[in-house]
Amino acid sequence: MSLDEERLARVALSQLTEPADLRLNGLVTELGAVRVWDHLRGERDLRGMKTDIAARLGSIEPHRDLERAQRRGMRFIIPGDQEWPVQLDDLAGSISPVDGRGGVPLGLWVRGPASLDTMARAVSIVGSRSCTTYGLEVAAEMAARMTLAGVWVVSGAAFGIDQAAHRGALAGSDDGRTVAVLAGGADKAYPAAHRALIDHIASVGAVISEVAPGGATMRQRLLTRNRLIAALSRGTVVVEAAARSGARNTASWADGLRRQVMGVPGPVTEASSQGVHQMIREGMATLVTGADDVLELLGVAGEHLIEAPRGPRRARDRLTLRQQQVLDAVPLVRFAPADSIARTAGIGLVEVGSALRSLRGHGLVAESSDGWRLTPLAGS
Repeated sequence: MSLDEERLARVALSQLTEPADLRLNGLVTELGAVRVWDHLRGERDLRGMKTDIAARLGSIEPHRDLERAQRRGMRFIIPGDQEWPVQLDDLAGSISPVDGRGGVPLGLWVRGPASLDTMARAVSIVGSRSCTTYGLEVAAEMAARMTLAGVWVVSGAAFGIDQAAHRGALAGSDDGRTVAVLAGGADKAYPAAHRALIDHIASVGAVISEVAPGGATMRQRLLTRNRLIAALSRGTVVVEAAARSGARNTASWADGLRRQVMGVPGPVTEASSQGVHQMIREGMATLVTGADDVLELLGVAGEHLIEAPRGPRRARDRLTLRQQQVLDAVPLVRFAPADSIARTAGIGLVEVGSALRSLRGHGLVAESSDGWRLTPLAGS
């Protein structure tokens, strides 16, 4: 059986039911796509599918559909193709508790020059459509930094955080390291206001969908699309999300696939961050504040290590505990003799004298005939 026959069968089958139909996926796994397609065309009912697909069956012409898609600059890739992103195979056996759908897609319609097999290092950035300016800035900067580090950015081309993530990725890379996963046909801009953005992504990166060209975007398809966003990536970053949202749905898919889930904290007063805070509180998401955190979490051991944030170093940070104790006993305004400083510090006079000379070498104390006092450097 040739890969061309398999491709034609999967093109046909993908149009018979809604994406992520577990009954059809199970048949393809058991019998193979070509046999399932042959049986259905031969009027054989497979597990009650014939009744459900009768209205669509007669209108499907996979050869014509492939040719039409190719004229529009699209291709249909399937498992076994060199370009097939093997990370999607992790969806085998997956089931959404929300709608009972899941599984590996029968194939993907791809528009754009990017080869999906090069996306081994990819991160999804998702979030609220009704986001804040803070969320937009965080998503865009994070995406730009990720692509500068050679990481692909995956999102859904929606309003808000998705849009900011794509724009940031495009700004951060010369080769358009971003992929838009649509819930309708890869040739249809959704939302329509993002046509220019989606077309630009298709010219430098990739726009993909498991829905056939021309297919409409529907709520059910948005939910099943989310599993692809999660599976394509090593991890999913949620920048802003309400308590119930599509972004949380994507994060749930990522968590179920044992992918890293990360959340960017926001103001506790913002409803747009309640979902993120809940995921962090429940231990589902790891708190991240920028691209460096994400790169460290997803990189191989020893890569992208970051130092814990610290305040600025002060001159007194280099002192021993005894020297700091003496320094705290030196007055700021007036000069004091060494024996007075020794009594205040509770340290012997000989040790205090040695410490004062060392502190003078650091520029922290000044000496006169009347004794010692602090310099302005000691207060910095």
